[in-house]
Amino acid sequence: MHHRLGSAPSRRWLLAGGALMAGMMMAPRIAAAKAQENLSRVDALIARMTIEEKAGQLNLMNDPFRWRPEGVNPGDALDSDQTQTATDIKAGRIGALFNGVGAATTRYVQDMAVRESRLGIPLLFAADIIHGLKTTFPVPLGEAASWDLDLAQRTARAAAVEGGAAGVHQTYAPMVDVARDQRWGRVVEGAGEDVLLNNLFAVARTKGFQGDDLTEWSSLLATPKHFAAYGAAEAGMDYNSTDMSELMLRSVYLPPFKAALDAGALSVMSAFNDLNGVPTSGNKWLLTDVLHGEWGFAGFVVSDYTSEQELVAHGYAADGRDAARLALMAGVDMSMKSGLYLKHIPELVQSGDVPIERVDQAVRRVLMTKAALGLFDNPYRGADVRTERRVTGSREHLDLAREAGRKSIVMLKNDGGVLPLPKTGKRIALIGPFGADRADIFGPWSVFKDTALAVSLEDGLRTALGDDAHLTVVKGSDVEAPIAGGIDAAVTVASEADVVLLAIGESSEMSAESKSRVDIGIPAAQLALAEAVAATGKPVVVLLRNGRGMELA
Repeated sequence: MHHRLGSAPSRRWLLAGGALMAGMMMAPRIAAAKAQENLSRVDALIARMTIEEKAGQLNLMNDPFRWRPEGVNPGDALDSDQTQTATDIKAGRIGALFNGVGAATTRYVQDMAVRESRLGIPLLFAADIIHGLKTTFPVPLGEAASWDLDLAQRTARAAAVEGGAAGVHQTYAPMVDVARDQRWGRVVEGAGEDVLLNNLFAVARTKGFQGDDLTEWSSLLATPKHFAAYGAAEAGMDYNSTDMSELMLRSVYLPPFKAALDAGALSVMSAFNDLNGVPTSGNKWLLTDVLHGEWGFAGFVVSDYTSEQELVAHGYAADGRDAARLALMAGVDMSMKSGLYLKHIPELVQSGDVPIERVDQAVRRVLMTKAALGLFDNPYRGADVRTERRVTGSREHLDLAREAGRKSIVMLKNDGGVLPLPKTGKRIALIGPFGADRADIFGPWSVFKDTALAVSLEDGLRTALGDDAHLTVVKGSDVEAPIAGGIDAAVTVASEADVVLLAIGESSEMSAESKSRVDIGIPAAQLALAEAVAATGKPVVVLLRNGRGMELA
C-alpha cells in the first residue's frame, strides 16, 4: 500500500505505526525481564557452587583441543595436556579456553562442561582475532589510515562472522591504546596517536564485533585492551613503566576505553605495565573505582597473559598467592593462563584474606556475561561445520579485504605524476625483499591466517598486467641483512627498466608484542639497496610496508 504525501493516513497505517511504537516501548521491558531472568539463574548457580568451582569459573586456560588446524576430532586419543584440561573442565576447574577455533570440535569440547561437569556451566571460548580470522584485513593501524569508520565496522563484523562460525565467543580486541612513541611494537594494533580517532575506531570496531545481538552465533564479545596507559610505556619499551598526571591519563589514555564500553563492550583486558608505581593488573583505583564505580561497567576484567602473576616480577606481590589476592581484590575477575586463581582462591577465602563476596562478585560478572552471550540457552553456538565452511573466506569477505586494503593505502607523494602506472608500454622492475614475499603479507597478529590466500606483490602485478607484462623481479637484500651480489643485480635490473617499484620496510616480526625498536628507520641493508637503486636516476615508487610510523628522511 502506498501512502501519498499530504493525504490522510489510513487506519492500517496508524495501526502499523502504533504496533511499531508499542514494540519500541516493550523492547526495554523485555530486555530488563531477560536480565532479571539471567541474574536469578546466575545467583542460583552461585549458591550451589563449591569454592573450587567458583575459582574454576575465573580460570582461563589455553585451548589444547582446537589450536592446531588438524585439531582433535571426537574419538581421537588425547595428549597429556588435553587429558589434563579435559579432566579439569569436567571437574569444574576451568571456565574458559582461549585461542582454539574450529566448529567440528566445538561441540566435543563444550560437552565436557555442559554434559559431564556437575553444574553444566558452558565454557566461554575466546581468541586473538585482531584483524580477521581466515580472511585477513589490514592491520588496525593501516585500517585507521583509511579514516573510514564504516569500513572498520564492516571488517570487524566479517571477522566476527568467521570467528563465531568457528566456535569463538569472545575476541581480545579492539586494542584502543593511544600510542605516541613509534618505538613501541604494539602501535600496529591500534589507531595511532590521536584521541578522537581512537575513540571513533573503538566504537566502530566494538559495534562490528558485537553486532546487534550478542546471543547470535555471528557476534563476538569485544574486549578493549590494555587497561590502561599501556601505550605510554617509557622509551617505547614494551612492558615498561608509565608515569603521568591524572589529567593526562583521563584526557588521552582513558577516553577510548570509555567509548568502547559506551558502545556495549562487556569485557576489558588489564595491562602488563605499572601506572605511577602501581601495576595495572593490581590497581584497584583503575580497575574498580574508575571502571566500575565511575563508569558503571557491568562486565568482567580478564588479565592479559599471566599479567596477574607478573605482579611478583613488578615487586608488588611477594609470591603467587599474594599476586592472586592483590589482582582479585583490585578487580581482575578472570585469570589468564597462570592458574593462580584456581590454585590459591580456595585457601585465600578459607584464611579470610579474600572475602567470599568478592569471589562471588567476580563469578557473577563472568556468568552474567556468558548469559548475555546466550550460552546457557545455546552452548553449542558456532558448532555448525556447514556454516563455518560457507562463511570462512567467502567471496564477500575477500572482496571486503580487497576494498579495505585499497582504502588503507596512503600515498605520501607523487612527484612527477609517476602514478598511476600504465598496464602496457612500461618495463617495470620490482625490487626489494617484499616483492615476491608471501610470508609477510598478513601482518602481525594474524594468528589463524590461511596462507593459501596469500597474494604477493609480484602475483598481483602479473595478474593486473597480463601475459604481456614486462616485469622483472629481484630481491636485492633480505629484510635486515645484505645478499651477496644483491645490490649489483638490483642496479642492473633498475637500469634497464622504465620505472622501479621498491618494496621495502618492516617484516611482520618487527611489530606487535615485545617488538620494540630503538631505530625506527629503514633497516640498513634495505637502505643501502634503496640508495643504490635511486642512484640509477630511474623513477622509483617506494612501496613501504610497516607496522609503525617510520623515519624516512
